[in-house]
Amino acid sequence: MISLLQYRLWYGDGSIQQNRDYQQQLESLQQQLNNKRQRNKLLEAEVLDLRKGKEAIEEIARHDLGLIKKEETFFQVIEPSL
Repeated sequence: MISLLQYRLWYGDGSIQQNRDYQQQLESLQQQLNNKRQRNKLLEAEVLDLRKGKEAIEEIARHDLGLIKKEETFFQVIEPSL
């Protein structure tokens, strides 16, 4: 009887090793969840900025699309590659 219990403890369903594996998987999933929550917070803040005003839209247009307003001068700095 003791041998059977020892076998289940070390090798069977719900064994010590299986519990360790599940704990590692849980920690990995919790880290992924925390990363996704943080990303969602950033996206939510960006959405709120976009809803509030034109400043955020202008910033994105300047950065991503190269927006230049009238009466502004565009300077392009080319750095030599080594």
